[in-house]
Amino acid sequence: MAMTESAADVVIVGAGPTGLMLAYELALAGAETLVLEKLHQRIEQVKGGAIQPRTAELLESRGLLEPMLRRATPRDPVGGHFALLPVPLDCTPWRTRHNGPIAIPQWKIEEVLEERATAAGARVLRGTAVSKVESDEDGVVVTADGLAARARYLVACDGGHSTVRKLLELPFPGRAGTHQAVLTDIRLTTVSSLVPKRMGHISTMTRQVGGYWAMLVPVGGDLYRFTFGHADQTDTARDAPVTHEEIATALREIYGEETTLGAVDNSSRFGDATRQLEQYRVGRVLFAGDAAHIHSPMGGQGLNLGMQDAINLGWKLAAVIQDRAPGGLLDSYHAERHPAAARVLHHTSAQRVLADTNPSEDVTALRDIFIDLLRLPDANRHLAGLMSGLSLRYELPGEHPLTGQRVPDADLVTEAGATRLSALFGSGHAVLLDLAGAVPDGLRLPPRVDLVRATCADDLGAAALLIRPDGYVCWAADTSAACDETLLATIGGGLTKVR
Repeated sequence: MAMTESAADVVIVGAGPTGLMLAYELALAGAETLVLEKLHQRIEQVKGGAIQPRTAELLESRGLLEPMLRRATPRDPVGGHFALLPVPLDCTPWRTRHNGPIAIPQWKIEEVLEERATAAGARVLRGTAVSKVESDEDGVVVTADGLAARARYLVACDGGHSTVRKLLELPFPGRAGTHQAVLTDIRLTTVSSLVPKRMGHISTMTRQVGGYWAMLVPVGGDLYRFTFGHADQTDTARDAPVTHEEIATALREIYGEETTLGAVDNSSRFGDATRQLEQYRVGRVLFAGDAAHIHSPMGGQGLNLGMQDAINLGWKLAAVIQDRAPGGLLDSYHAERHPAAARVLHHTSAQRVLADTNPSEDVTALRDIFIDLLRLPDANRHLAGLMSGLSLRYELPGEHPLTGQRVPDADLVTEAGATRLSALFGSGHAVLLDLAGAVPDGLRLPPRVDLVRATCADDLGAAALLIRPDGYVCWAADTSAACDETLLATIGGGLTKVR
C-alpha cells in the first residue's frame, strides 16, 4: 500500500480530552495541528465525567464551558469529596464561581472540544493507529496506518497504555494496582429503594455489601453509571469481557432483587496502578495526560489533570514553533506539570487507604478522625483546594506573593464596559491587567500580550498583574516603579520574546 504523506507543526496522538484540548489551544494560537486517533469513532461512555472547579475556570476562559454546561447532567449543588468521606468540600473560600464538580460524560466533553478544535483549524484523523515514531534534530515522523506524518513536535496523549511511550521504550515507574473494578453504563428496568434517585454527593451514591463495593449514579432516564468491585475480582484478567450476568449479579447483591438490569450500553475494567514518567519531554516528543501519569481514580482527578497539562503546554509549544519563545520555555512544561501530577498521585494514594472497602479497625478510626477534620473550615479549605485544583501554584521567579498563583474570576470595568476577568482570555493571549494606572502609557508590548486597563471592586492583591495564557500570574507589582524595573524583563524571560 502506498504511503500517504502529511505535514504539520504538531502531531498529537490521541483524541481524548487531553489531546483535543491541546489541539484547540494550538490551533487557537495558529499552529498547524494534526490529531491521530486509533478508534474509528468516539466511545459514548460516561467515564471521567467530572469537571473540577479549576478546570471549569480554565474552560470558561476559552469560551468552552457554556456548551459543556448545556450537555451536563443535573446534580444536587454539593461540593466534591475526599476519599468518599461524607463531608462535602467547600471551595467558596478560594473565590471561585464553581463550588463543586460539573457532571458530564467524557464523550460529551470530547464532542465540544473536537468541534471547537476543528473549527479553529486542527485536523482529526480517526482510524489511524500509530506504529512507528522516528525523531531527528528537526522533527518527528509518525507512521500510522498508511500515513507518514512529519511534524516539528509530537505530543503523546494516548492514555495509560500509551503506544508512543512503548515505541520509545520509556520506563513508566511506579507501582502496580491492588484493586480492580468494573465501569459500565447500564439501563435499569426496575429499581429498589436503595437506588439513588438523583446525582448528589458521592457518599450518598456508594454502598458496601457482602464483599462488594459500588457506586451507582443516575445520569438521566433509565441510564446509570455503575462502578463496582469485589474482593474476588483482583485476579480477573484486565481484558476479560464483563458479562451481563456479572453486572446483574452485582446489582442484585448490592441493591436488592427489585433492581433488574435491562441493558448494558458498554463496560470495561480498570485498576488503580500509580505510575509517572520521569521526564515529560524526550527530545521532540512530549507526553500529557494518562500517557504521562496514571493513578487511582479516587476523586475524579485524571481527566482534569490531563486537560490542565494541555492548557499549560499549548501556549508554550505554539510560542516555540512560531519562534516567540524565550529560552527554556518548553522545558518549563515538565518543570511545572510533573510536580502537579506528583501531588495528585500522592493524595490519591492517601485516599485509597481511607476508602478501603474492607477497612481494619485502625483505618476505621482514621476515617472517623478525618471526618471530624473535614468539618473544620481550615482543613476543609485545604483539601477543597487540593481536590479542585484551585490551590495549585507554580514555582515561578519573582518576589511578589501573587507570582505563580491563579487569579479569581473577578468583575471588572474597562473603557468598553463591565466584563469579567475570564472574558479576557478567549484569544489565548497573555493579559497585562492594569488596575491602578501603574503601567506607563506608550509601553511597547510584544504580540499576544494584551494590555487591559480596568477597575475592580475586589482587591486582587496588586496594582498590575501579568497573567499567562493558562491563567497564572507570572509578574505582579504594587507600584509604577516596579513596572519600569521588572515588567519587560519578566515578559522576555518567561513568556515571549521582547523584540
